[in-house]
Amino acid sequence: MKKRNENENHGKRRKILIRVCTVIVIAMATIAVLLSRSCQWMLKTWTGLTMEELVYHLNTSLEGTNMDMIWDFVQYCVTITGIVCVLLIFACAFLRKKRKIYNSFLSVIMVLSLIMTGVSVSNVWTTLDVSAYANNQSEYSTFIDDNYVDPRDVALTFPERKRNLIYIYLESMENTYSSTENGGAFEQNVIPELTELSLQNENFSGDDQTLNGGYAMPGATWTIGAMFAQSTGLPMNIPIEKNSMNTQESFFPGIVSIGDILEDAGYSQTLMIGSDAEFGGRKLFYEEHGDYNIIDYKYALENNMIPYGYNVWWGYEDKRLFDFAKEELTDLAAQDEPFNLTLLTADTHFEDGYMCEDCPDLFGDNVYANVMACSSRQVSEFVQWGQEQPFYENTTIVISGDHLTMDSDFCEDVPEDYTRKVYTTYINAAAESQWEEYRTYTTFDNFPTTLASLGVGIEGERLGLGTNLFSGKSTLSEVYGYERESQEISKRSELIDELTSDIWLEQEEQTEQGTTEEAGTAAEEPLITADITVGAYNTETNTFSVNVSNIQSSIEPRSILCAVWPDGDQSKMIWYDTNPTGEGSYQCDVFAGDFGFQRGIYDIHVYAVDMEGNDYLIDGINQTI
Repeated sequence: MKKRNENENHGKRRKILIRVCTVIVIAMATIAVLLSRSCQWMLKTWTGLTMEELVYHLNTSLEGTNMDMIWDFVQYCVTITGIVCVLLIFACAFLRKKRKIYNSFLSVIMVLSLIMTGVSVSNVWTTLDVSAYANNQSEYSTFIDDNYVDPRDVALTFPERKRNLIYIYLESMENTYSSTENGGAFEQNVIPELTELSLQNENFSGDDQTLNGGYAMPGATWTIGAMFAQSTGLPMNIPIEKNSMNTQESFFPGIVSIGDILEDAGYSQTLMIGSDAEFGGRKLFYEEHGDYNIIDYKYALENNMIPYGYNVWWGYEDKRLFDFAKEELTDLAAQDEPFNLTLLTADTHFEDGYMCEDCPDLFGDNVYANVMACSSRQVSEFVQWGQEQPFYENTTIVISGDHLTMDSDFCEDVPEDYTRKVYTTYINAAAESQWEEYRTYTTFDNFPTTLASLGVGIEGERLGLGTNLFSGKSTLSEVYGYERESQEISKRSELIDELTSDIWLEQEEQTEQGTTEEAGTAAEEPLITADITVGAYNTETNTFSVNVSNIQSSIEPRSILCAVWPDGDQSKMIWYDTNPTGEGSYQCDVFAGDFGFQRGIYDIHVYAVDMEGNDYLIDGINQTI
């Protein structure tokens, strides 16, 4: 009896052990598949990805992320992982009574999982050169310290009649998109108008008569980093998440930017963008360094420049941006002081960009090519308009890409030996290049070069890490090679540590004050609740109703609005006014025809609007057609 009990206990322990091992093996296999597919998806989605950019993406909030990209990840990674997991469970259930085969099966799956994990990690480790990145993060270099030229120590001489500046940052715009005969990498030129602008004006290609542009160095490979680099001649190497400078009380107070210099020279300065300027700390940077007037998406809403509730892509499209810029330039030109108008486009942001109603379909299913071509035409038309204005004779126009595109497949056929650079051109500059050769430069060089294009004399021809490209002085890339410059800038710098020394302190102070401040904000925010229901889809009228009742609010709503969009695509959002139905209830009918009778899930957000026009989200609900 005792021996029988021992055998039974041994059998029970063995069964438990087998079950535990089975769970572990299935979990290992599932994680291995998910990791492997995720690594493949990551390298497929962000071509030319660097470790610096990966860290940036991992630390960036999903807020504002294109939903198509998230669904692409789910389909490419999560779906296949789920299928594999289910198949393994069924296989284990089928084989569990065949002990030898079952044990061998688990062993094989475990070994394959370890191999798959190892190969995936090794591939990413090698592709992103993680070892070099890790070494650079801990290794100090004196490159920045030795080569940085503080504008405070440089004599700058403005012409008697100061020139106006129009500086246009083009989102993700590269020379790559032009044809090979013009210095691009595509068989068909996607940006013909921009190509012509660059070739007819100055891009520092010398006698080559091909496109040339700046290298985007580490610390300048995302939008605010690129704008900072081109304005200061420094990389935006910060000890916090790359787009979180909006959490700070100041933005590199120890540096001098082109905005500071032009402000001291008496310029009126304006930043116009179609998105929220607070994102990434852009508003903080431009207000602190140059006292720019900020005209962004929020400003446009508050000043009725766009319809109430209007929102596409990141805010409003580039078509509107250029129309608003024309109006602003007309006003600025009427003033006595010189002006600096800085623009940032957004339609060409990855993934695939935003096709406005004016974008022609020139490249079929290649949506991103259509968007780039549309941007090329819009920028060219804007420049042509500017050239016809009275102020143009005394105005320099600088057009520069902010960074290389992060679109997943647009440049997948570009040869590996092709060097990708951001688009660059200087139009109607008050300086001529003293070089006849093709120059090698980075976007840091835009800082002094832009001032020189305004006719400003620069003692020593250098500012920040940049060199005046119109001068005969070599750039740091020409002296050291851009590969070494990139490597050294990736390392830590005592100067950058000093310039960013207050960032953590300010963040800690904000954290300590956060509870009190948030509590105060919450106390001021009105409390609004309601019951929201959606009626069944009526196939005869092709409508469904949204019903709002039992509204409980600390304010008196002036009206109730419904924002509706299909399939997670907020660019197709339409606002509907509701009608009172009695006893404090409201209703509106949503017409499927307004959305091209698109089938799928419709998102509905209900807002209350107070007497001053402020809107407050009550709640959201879905309806399926």
